[in-house]
Amino acid sequence: MKILVPVKRVPDYEAKIKVNADGTGIQTADIKWIVNPFDEIAVEEALKLKEAGKATEVIVVGIGPDDSVQQLRYAMAMGADSGIIVKTDQGVDSDVASRVLAEIFKKGDYGLIIMGKQSIDSDANQTAQLLAARLGLAQACFASKLELGDGTATVTREVDGGLETITVPTPCIVSTDLRLNEPRYAPLPGIMKAKKKPLEEIAIADLGVDTTPKIKVLRMTPPPTRAAGRKVESVEALVKALKDEAKVI
Repeated sequence: MKILVPVKRVPDYEAKIKVNADGTGIQTADIKWIVNPFDEIAVEEALKLKEAGKATEVIVVGIGPDDSVQQLRYAMAMGADSGIIVKTDQGVDSDVASRVLAEIFKKGDYGLIIMGKQSIDSDANQTAQLLAARLGLAQACFASKLELGDGTATVTREVDGGLETITVPTPCIVSTDLRLNEPRYAPLPGIMKAKKKPLEEIAIADLGVDTTPKIKVLRMTPPPTRAAGRKVESVEALVKALKDEAKVI
C-alpha cells in the first residue's frame, strides 16, 4: 500500500507575525516557515505504518511556491520515500487544495491519505472533508488512534463527547489530531539522504483544475494590545471589577 501525505508550509508558530500596513496579508520577509504541525503528525503516522509492514511507500505532496520544497525535504528527511510539489504562487484555500489533491490521488495507486486535520495559519479544518467528498471516499477525521486491517481502517476519533471508534473501508482519508503520536526529529543522515530522494515537480495549471479560491480575505488586523493587569485588595474588589469594569459577570 502507498500512502499519500499532504504537507503544507506554514509560518513558524513561535514567530511574531506582523500584518502589512494595508491589511492585505502578513509580512513574509525573513519569516521562518515550517511543516504544519498536524501534517508532521500525519507523516509520522504514515512512517509508523510502513515500519509495521502495513505500507510499502510514503509519498508527501505540497502545494505552493518553489521554496515549499524545503518542507517536503524535511518530511523526506523524517523518512518519507519521495515527494511531489505542485507549484503555484497564488493563494490556495481549502477548496483549491482539495481539487489539487484529488488529481494527485487519481494519478497514483494510493491506498490511504493521511493529513493534518487543519493548518495553523488558516485553521479552516475543511480540506480532508472536501477531498473525501470529491473522491467519494470514506473519511475518519480527528484521529487519535489508527489501525489498518485487511481492506479496512479502524480509527479512534476525538469528538465533543469523548472518543468514538469507527471502521471504514480503504482507500480512505484520515485526518490527524494532536494525540495520535509524537513526530520524530529528522536526523542529520536523513537530511543528507533527503536531498537525493525523488521529487516530482508539477505546475498547477497542468492539472486542469479550477484554481479560483472560494475564500477572499477582505482585511487583516493585528489583535489589540492587551491592557496591563492590576492587583486588587480583596475578593470583593475582584468581583466588583469583573462586574462593573470587565462586565464578564
